[in-house]
Amino acid sequence: MDMSDPDRAALVLDFEPSAVPPLVAVRRWAASALADLGQDHLTAVLLAATELVTNAYDHGGGPRRLRLHRDEDPCRIHLEVDDDSSRMPVLTDSAPADRRGRGLHIVNAVARDWGSRHAPDGGKTVWATIDCAAYCWDPCPTAPPREV
Repeated sequence: MDMSDPDRAALVLDFEPSAVPPLVAVRRWAASALADLGQDHLTAVLLAATELVTNAYDHGGGPRRLRLHRDEDPCRIHLEVDDDSSRMPVLTDSAPADRRGRGLHIVNAVARDWGSRHAPDGGKTVWATIDCAAYCWDPCPTAPPREV
């Protein structure tokens, strides 16, 4: 999957500079855009989106943009969050009792893969791929065949 062209995204949510991200609005936007996903898959996408946006706010100077890319077969969602920091995220040790530091652990648990890359205009993009076929989740409904 070539993710080098951020303009190929089908769904984009831009953020106001230096504003606290409205996480409820992020979840509502993503849930509405992906309403036809299976419940388990949608929950994993919403968890990952919330954690990536929160990390951009806490460690990246605030999120600039959230993009969702969707592949139909297999049903896969690729999330990308841009921020202004060039510092790459690190999966650190944290305990369940810790008040902070579990965001990337959550992303790591629900994503088939995740990572980050430097953005050409400065800052970085942190991404995660949530694959319906990677877990024993209820399958996402299949889209009807398209007429040609």
